[in-house]
Amino acid sequence: MATVEMSEPPPFVRLASDPLRWRLLRELSHGDRRVRELVELVGQPQNLVSYHLRKLRAAELVRARRSSFDGRDTYYHLDLGRCADALAEAGSSLHPALVPNPADPTAGSRLKVLFVCTGNSGRSPMAEALLRHRAGSTVEVASAGSHPKPLHPDAVRAMAERGIALDHEPSHVDGLRNRRFHWVISLCDRVREVCPEFPGHPRVVHWSLPDPAREIDDAGETYPAFRRLAAELDRRIGFLTAQLKNLNDEVKWT
Repeated sequence: MATVEMSEPPPFVRLASDPLRWRLLRELSHGDRRVRELVELVGQPQNLVSYHLRKLRAAELVRARRSSFDGRDTYYHLDLGRCADALAEAGSSLHPALVPNPADPTAGSRLKVLFVCTGNSGRSPMAEALLRHRAGSTVEVASAGSHPKPLHPDAVRAMAERGIALDHEPSHVDGLRNRRFHWVISLCDRVREVCPEFPGHPRVVHWSLPDPAREIDDAGETYPAFRRLAAELDRRIGFLTAQLKNLNDEVKWT
């Protein structure tokens, strides 16, 4: 007698099938958020939002990090790499032909992206260099800081390890406030609070990333922190380039 294999839906399907968890995933896909922001966005009580965030964290789809601006705050970040793997697993468990094809990051029109951090000496110039390296001629990318200071040598070293020559003159964000961008991405919690508004209604995104220059290891070195930052930025920017293809259709200059 033939037997029929019975199995439960994959973990991602079970998690994401809850309407509130799906809303949280969608909101976090746009950028890092604090609990109170998620509460306002989804219109649900804080205890319920916190409960579902714990479920998503337990599944390692969402990560939490203390704010570097106010240690009482926590930012939640959607791990898009884990989500992509979970979605591929879910699709292949139903049928092998359902494994998604990666988007072509080189397609589309030339787009404008601005990365902002406090010093414009590490996080934002590294992000600028990584996006330019990945997207090539499809992107016009810039970076700036609220309190610019000289480029950190460990930022140069971390980029050189990835075959990217980082040559950047730090600039103040106020000098760019009249320029138009499709996306403005803040990379530290402090600059998020002081970042000016830009014309044209760009998409504003926050990535909560600690300052690697402040993460000194037991040997008194900051380079390991810069290497970790480069890896995280590269992951995030990999998913950003996949969105750039469709951005030109979504954003209308005003």
